[in-house]
Amino acid sequence: MPELPEVEAARRAIEENCIGRKIKRSLIADDPKVIDGVSRSDFESSLLGKTIVAAHRKGKNMWLQLDSPPFPSFQFGMAGAIYIKGVAVTKYKRSAVSDTDEWPSKYSKLFIELDDGMELSFTDKRRFAKVRLLKNPASMPPISELGPDSLFEPMTIDEFIDSLRKKKIGIKALLLDQSFMSGIGNWIADEVLYQARIHPMQIVSSLPKESCTALHKCIKEVIEKAVEVGADSSQFPSSWIFHSREKKPGKAFVDGLGRKLSLLQLAAGHQHMCRSYKS
Repeated sequence: MPELPEVEAARRAIEENCIGRKIKRSLIADDPKVIDGVSRSDFESSLLGKTIVAAHRKGKNMWLQLDSPPFPSFQFGMAGAIYIKGVAVTKYKRSAVSDTDEWPSKYSKLFIELDDGMELSFTDKRRFAKVRLLKNPASMPPISELGPDSLFEPMTIDEFIDSLRKKKIGIKALLLDQSFMSGIGNWIADEVLYQARIHPMQIVSSLPKESCTALHKCIKEVIEKAVEVGADSSQFPSSWIFHSREKKPGKAFVDGLGRKLSLLQLAAGHQHMCRSYKS
């Protein structure tokens, strides 16, 4: 699913192309599973004539600040994606809509036309996303329940180590807990654990200080690099396990406790796949 780098790429694309533009027209999908808690007519009328003044993100959530509330917010779910007509925006590959499809896509949940002719659309092929209209998205769930943003609000090394000391769960499960640290999903968790040589099921409180330090460093480096290249996975370093996620790996690495862990076990992203490592 889209994670912090993909959502940040969408936020930056809107910031670069849509700020200061007035909403001339909006179309909301008739999909109450995705459009949460507001009617189509109320949603559309609330956007009409408003100016986009900022684009914000926390974790894997994004919202548009207009010149007056309420504001549209987007929880990307498994396949949410932002498209801007004529602008290249990196999409999570499993959510990508073909360039040859109709515009706006049949998967569009919110379509906006701006006064300068620019058009943008939020799509969701899987229908696990949520599009909401909120007076203050940052003060309401799910955003208000998120932990510090992994990019904008990174923990210091001391804060990070202190936060790990009493955790009695597997380290990958903790990294996926958005109330602990927001923005990390399956592929980032796999990547940082691979780079830090930590088994995904290792109990957090058992991690030595050296492993905690390595993990803190890898989280910073992986997220910053992915954001730097606009979440374009073709530009991720060749040493990243990301490139092996959908291949059959033929090698293993040794974690900090001397256990062998195959790339398949780590890249699969499901804890039950991790039982067969060798001690």
